[in-house]
Amino acid sequence: MKGYLLIALSATGFGLMPIFATFAYGDGLSVSTLLFLRFAIAAVLFLPYVWWRGVRLSGRELLRVLLLGAVLYALQSALYFSSVQHISPALAALLLYLYPGMVAVASAVLSRRWPSKMVVLSVLVSFCGVALALGRIDWGLSLVGVAEALGAAAVYTVYILYGDRVGGSVPPVAMTGFVSLFASMSFLVFGTATGQLGFDFAPAGWIPVLCVAVVSTVVAILCFFRGMAMIGPTKASIGSMLEPVVSIGATALLLGGSLTWLQCVGAVLVLIGATVGVLSRRGADVEALVVS
Repeated sequence: MKGYLLIALSATGFGLMPIFATFAYGDGLSVSTLLFLRFAIAAVLFLPYVWWRGVRLSGRELLRVLLLGAVLYALQSALYFSSVQHISPALAALLLYLYPGMVAVASAVLSRRWPSKMVVLSVLVSFCGVALALGRIDWGLSLVGVAEALGAAAVYTVYILYGDRVGGSVPPVAMTGFVSLFASMSFLVFGTATGQLGFDFAPAGWIPVLCVAVVSTVVAILCFFRGMAMIGPTKASIGSMLEPVVSIGATALLLGGSLTWLQCVGAVLVLIGATVGVLSRRGADVEALVVS
């Protein structure tokens, strides 16, 4: 049960990030600046603790974490943020949340064993819940935007499965710290090259920046890696579908948004889907084979 609670806490942290980002953008931060500060602050908070604990990574482990942070996590973020410039945010989110199904299928292929009916049902119910919870979707399509959102889901699938493998030899705290460090380096290079990196924002902007760095990065990523180590990548992905539910609820509470009854039904379906995933047993056996 602890693993599921950690994933729920992670989903809450990630789900609150759009709210914090909204306040940050209102204070003059660009996307590149916010993403750079997000990961840089997280690295500063984590790495001294990693050093104090005497955690040392081999060259091979460091290279694996470099791939996770500087390539996979940064690429997923870039694709997703770019997709919302071409298609509606709701459609982009809906396409992104195809990744739990992708993780389940990829895990089945790697383990040469199809997931249980309960796991499949959990993914389908949760995805339907996300579709309803996102509310009215503008189906005006841009092939570029759709491709980018699907690419973000695919890259995130690889990130989760590869992170699960790396997590077998690298402590979650160390992995989170180095993933944050390498991701910040990627956004530093990208932001500098494109001229989008700037720090002339309002001083009040540091409050949402710190919230993004601590709540939506340090806590969220660490809880995700620790929870995934306990319950496996498929169930962790299903539990993460709570993220849009948290985002929608927080938007209504903090930004004055409104909830329709269909969105409430969608939220309930996501919770039901996550519960079905918790109750399934065979999924853990499948993922144990994947990790090994």
